[in-house]
Amino acid sequence: MTATLVLQDVARHFGGVPAVDKLSLQVPAGQITGLIGPNGAGKTTVVNLITGLLHLSSGKVLLDGRDVSRDEAPELARAGVARTFQNIRLVPDASVLENVVAGFHRHEKAGLWANLLGLPSARAEAKRLNERAMALLERFGMTALAEHRAGGLSYGHQRRIEMMRALATEPRLLLLDEPVAGMNDAEAESLAGIFRSVAASGVAVLLIEHNMRFVMSLCAHLYVLASGRLIAEGLPEAVGRDPKVVEAYLGA
Repeated sequence: MTATLVLQDVARHFGGVPAVDKLSLQVPAGQITGLIGPNGAGKTTVVNLITGLLHLSSGKVLLDGRDVSRDEAPELARAGVARTFQNIRLVPDASVLENVVAGFHRHEKAGLWANLLGLPSARAEAKRLNERAMALLERFGMTALAEHRAGGLSYGHQRRIEMMRALATEPRLLLLDEPVAGMNDAEAESLAGIFRSVAASGVAVLLIEHNMRFVMSLCAHLYVLASGRLIAEGLPEAVGRDPKVVEAYLGA
């Protein structure tokens, strides 16, 4: 199976203190890979390094075999890297539909003047993007909320909007940073099916999550961080029994 994302001895130091220290991992296409660890382990720092929001202190990030270690966030987004955030980042006063349509921005073909002048090509494209956004809303069970103000919806609904916007970019690599935080088991399970279908379509998915039941049921392979270092990796069942992992989560 081809690895869409490869990290090679990736490190990031803040004032000489390693937040991530010589981390190597692979995220294959068509699979959900988990990155777990206790609070402060460095997981979100890893996502920020992959997406260009932080720069590496050392090591390499490879995307489909290409070194993207020095690429900035906009370049990586154009290359097909999408993410969600721990702290939801929506346009709160825009509608649900408008927030999702924004995700299709990199696929727009009509130019600025075509949009400003309302040319037929621009109107036709806007119609197509709205239809594609509505298809995502249907997939996430939110069609009835299309015209609702995004900022006025529940936390769980806002989480779903952020995921739809990320999927609207048609990513090759999708990074999910605690996507089911604050959700109950039924809400989480409904998203699990969507994530499985996304991976099955050929997308490489890296999942960061504290809900261990959710992680164990979804991931084909797990990496475990503690204090910025990789302490275990492998199949979920084996990782869950690893004494180092148990100690990292529960203490000696």
